[in-house]
Amino acid sequence: MLEKGALYVVGTPIGNLGDFSPRAKETLEQADFIAAEDTRVTRGLLTHFGLHKPLLSYFEHNKLSRGESILARLRAGETCALVSDAGMPAVSDPGETLIAACAQDGIPVYVVPGPTAAVSALAVSGLPTGRFTFEGFLSMNKRSRREHLRQVAWETRTMIFYEAPHKLRRTLGDLEKLFGPERKIAVVRELTKLHEEVWRTTLGEAAARYREQEPRGEYVLVVAGAEKPPEKESYTLEDAVELAKELLEEGASPTDAAKQAAKASGLRKAEIYKALAEAAP
Repeated sequence: MLEKGALYVVGTPIGNLGDFSPRAKETLEQADFIAAEDTRVTRGLLTHFGLHKPLLSYFEHNKLSRGESILARLRAGETCALVSDAGMPAVSDPGETLIAACAQDGIPVYVVPGPTAAVSALAVSGLPTGRFTFEGFLSMNKRSRREHLRQVAWETRTMIFYEAPHKLRRTLGDLEKLFGPERKIAVVRELTKLHEEVWRTTLGEAAARYREQEPRGEYVLVVAGAEKPPEKESYTLEDAVELAKELLEEGASPTDAAKQAAKASGLRKAEIYKALAEAAP
């Protein structure tokens, strides 16, 4: 039996319904209500397993207001099962906010483990698994996305990114540019589904393929870590100016572009600003 007044974080299949565990089914069956990212998706899951439970929508744009009502019901002694559309709630998911609120409020939180796209992709990537970092979804904003990637360009651990098909080309292009075309990557597509694919290649080859081919399905990108950290003398003034130019294209002011390029390169801001001004048309 479930503990009254507790939140149960329940992993759901990422594609193949056969991965839904008996304990997960039992938890959804016993919960007083289910908080779901998309009630339509969850209703399909419940119907498949012959379950009938009250559903409450809980997603990114209502997580604060709806979270308060869920907390009130938990305080009153009801039991809630939290699910996402696929995989583990709270991993690149608004469930993170609800769980943090429960922890702060002293409400018990239990996990019912289930499939996770990140770890599943890592397992089949063929890349080192001893140490890794999960980077989640990259920003739609070009400047924010590139800044994120610059921060991890010299990360030595294997990196895992989630990506939607409409953003894949831009992301692979930025990865190729900032990490280098020879860096290894496993492009993992449609995990556990009919058209599952694991393509082990390089960033250069991956970017080239998807410039010609329309991306389809949901992707997990598993990227090899850097072999060694950058040497301080690796940045020339010309390199720093090129970086500053990229930042200008992304909307930074000349002063801010020179400042960020100086921080990345170890060169003087004034020197970069002067060279940048001289290179301007």
